[in-house]
Amino acid sequence: MLLADFAEAVNGKLYVMGGGWSVTGPLPTPSAIALKLEVPWNETNLKHRLHIALLDPDFHPVHAPTPAGPSPVVIGGDFEVGRPVGLLPGTPIDVPLAFNIGPIPLEPGKRYVWKLTIDGESREDWQVAFSTRPSGHPPANA
Repeated sequence: MLLADFAEAVNGKLYVMGGGWSVTGPLPTPSAIALKLEVPWNETNLKHRLHIALLDPDFHPVHAPTPAGPSPVVIGGDFEVGRPVGLLPGTPIDVPLAFNIGPIPLEPGKRYVWKLTIDGESREDWQVAFSTRPSGHPPANA
């Protein structure tokens, strides 16, 4: 997982602009998550559920305002990967994904984590953390 200003998945490749940051704000700004999954050979041709949640420093869900009231900030959906013709048996299948996220009002001077779960399973390296600048600090241009 990689945080970026913008990301796109096209023809099996990730295109990332402004990628690799870990500090943002303090004002809400658009962002993106670039993600490359490797689906094991034996997990192809099966439906999988992807869930990415924004969590606070204590790993509690972060809520954002919506017209229906505060709601957890999550990205999710189902995916299924087929085996390309001629691929050597046992080869994992690459799945590039890009999620562009609108500005989310986050508390300044805090640490946050985007945590990935697939089929209810998560690992320590399936997350990416970032911090928001304290109030009064101008946003960086780089």
